[in-house]
Amino acid sequence: MSSGFPPRNSLLVAALSLVLTRFSCGSQPVPDVPHIAAYFGTKTRYEEVNPHLLRDVLCVNSSVLKPPPSERCSPVHITAVIRHGSRFPTVQNIRRIHRLSQLVRTGRDTETTETTWLTDIRSRWENWYTEDMDGQLVMKGREDLRNLARRLSALFPALLSEENVRRISVRSSSKHRCVSSAEAFQEGLQRRSEVQYSHRVDDELMRFFERCRGYVEGVEKNRTALLEVERFKHGEEMEAVRKRVADTLGLHHHSLTADLLEAAFFLCSYELSIKSLHSPWCYLFDEDAAKVLQYQSDLKQYWKRSHGHMISGLSSCPLFHHVFRTLDKAGRPRRSTEAPPEPASILVGHAETLLPLLSLLGLFKDETPPTASNYHTQHGRSFRSSLIVPYAANLIFVLYDCQRGPRLQLLLNEAPVRFPGLEEDAPLYRDVRATYRHLLDGCDFHRECEGRPGRGPNTEL
Repeated sequence: MSSGFPPRNSLLVAALSLVLTRFSCGSQPVPDVPHIAAYFGTKTRYEEVNPHLLRDVLCVNSSVLKPPPSERCSPVHITAVIRHGSRFPTVQNIRRIHRLSQLVRTGRDTETTETTWLTDIRSRWENWYTEDMDGQLVMKGREDLRNLARRLSALFPALLSEENVRRISVRSSSKHRCVSSAEAFQEGLQRRSEVQYSHRVDDELMRFFERCRGYVEGVEKNRTALLEVERFKHGEEMEAVRKRVADTLGLHHHSLTADLLEAAFFLCSYELSIKSLHSPWCYLFDEDAAKVLQYQSDLKQYWKRSHGHMISGLSSCPLFHHVFRTLDKAGRPRRSTEAPPEPASILVGHAETLLPLLSLLGLFKDETPPTASNYHTQHGRSFRSSLIVPYAANLIFVLYDCQRGPRLQLLLNEAPVRFPGLEEDAPLYRDVRATYRHLLDGCDFHRECEGRPGRGPNTEL
């Protein structure tokens, strides 16, 4: 019997290349970054999670790979669940931007102290957003995925080599921004003038949330499911920010709605993530205001896509099972005559794809859930969508061949994350499977999604 794993000599070469790349980060000057850049929730740039990339976008730190130093281990497979890169606003937000732009130019009610940036907003800022942009991937988004692929190929040179490209499976959501991201990732791996694209559109896997009736009816279309979000949206913290920004812009308080306030906040994020600009809109918000708006975004993601409702996590059962079937297949012993294991599986989707899977795995579940009334006690929370699912977010399952047997490590946004309840960074694969045995043996999509429509809030928070 043979493990089917790559020869040891090639793995030693790969290990040596990792040592060499570990300290190869450049030191370009950091561009001007808005003071609130890290608070935009799912509209946060990937560089805010990994600031070293602002100096060198191809910086790789091999020390994030943490198999036990006492064992001889080699990476033999990775499965990566990746969110699309930076994109244009959706039509809904573009229409809000238009309303906001018109209001600021024509709806001035009181005199305000004029500053350079306020003059820029009123007179010089050009509203260049058009409805046909509707969530499309931008050039920066393509760069997000190309550069991620290049960093991962440096981290896993034996797996993500150009020679292995044809053996790497790529699946994508049908949304244009995801298909474009999947193509950009392949560009980063191949680095040639004529890239050979190969991907499979699989909405059943990457947009499972649309097909789960229990989720659609119980959360998506249920007015009561997001009550905490609505309460905070019109609560005292948000009202204070709204009135303060209205005063700054010289607008009557009632004219700057909560939705338009959010549009102004996200204008800063769009200009940054699309054009790398420090927009004048950023100066409307100090850090305290940004934290309030970030919390509203976190509430929405928590109660709509994460631990707030059990069905949100359970809706990701198809993806969960696909990941572990892939890992099982890559890690099983092989005869010498059998083909080697698939080096990598790349799955490109959305924040809505990643968050339920992370929840199902039990990650970022705080002891006290965030609500509309406990903002001031939630500053230490682990559930922060800005850090978890920025543009180009990625969850990587690294399977190692080790002396004691296969081991599995998780990387989130290229940083180590431990499986809940397991104390090693790269525990034995059998221990990971034992931890999730209840899901591997259960977590039936049809039973969970069709058998219990309208499932209420998670009572085990």
